Amino acid sequence: MWNKKKLKSGIMLVILTVTVLSLSGCMYPKNELKQNQAAPKEAVRNVQAAIDQYQSETGMLPMKNSDADTPIYEKFLVDFAQLKNKGYLSSIPTAAFENGGNYYFLIINEETKPQVKLMNLKTYQQINDIQSWVTEYANNHNGEWPKGEQAYPGYFYIDYKAMNKKAPDLRSDYSYQTLAAIMDEQGHVYMDYGIDIMQTIQKNGEDGLTADTDLRSILADADMFVPVKAPVYHWVNKEPQAVTTQAK
Repeated sequence: MWNKKKLKSGIMLVILTVTVLSLSGCMYPKNELKQNQAAPKEAVRNVQAAIDQYQSETGMLPMKNSDADTPIYEKFLVDFAQLKNKGYLSSIPTAAFENGGNYYFLIINEETKPQVKLMNLKTYQQINDIQSWVTEYANNHNGEWPKGEQAYPGYFYIDYKAMNKKAPDLRSDYSYQTLAAIMDEQGHVYMDYGIDIMQTIQKNGEDGLTADTDLRSILADADMFVPVKAPVYHWVNKEPQAVTTQAK
């Protein structure tokens, strides 16, 4: 009888432990995101050091070739093969797409002060998926785009209901907030970083901003990520505004 009671107590303890562990895995996504960013952040530091040394010793940057039409925040991918083969890195970071990770490692400000940044491939793919929905809708509706309400002059939110689609959960790498996708008059789909840009400016101030400042650079300079699939933003009437200049 004592053994049965002891066995029953042990089973209850196991169930309780599993329940607690399950609940702990359902914490607010912000906490999980912060934990998941630790490894990529360390990888960015390591790759930055390798690139700095590579440039110092060779006078060049280990970048893959790209064409002139490639958008600026997708353009200069780190060439890990060069870094590894020449001994500047012992291994490719696990966060890198080339090693099964979720990020492209990019170099920005290549002509002035090269910086290593990350492009989130999940967000990139989500925007591409929306683009395919929008294009398919237009093909089936005589070129009409699934426009919702106006987001900015020349930009519109997307009518997912018209496409019989569910809006994806687009998460900001900067604020962890859910952001919206927008499209221009030509049906090109972008991620709307207006909220993130506004919060960054409120935090750091407006010093140095001009009417022609590309506000995407504010986000790229403030964090280890580039703004994936973002339109060009300008500072208009004390607010960030997506402009109809073709995003590059």
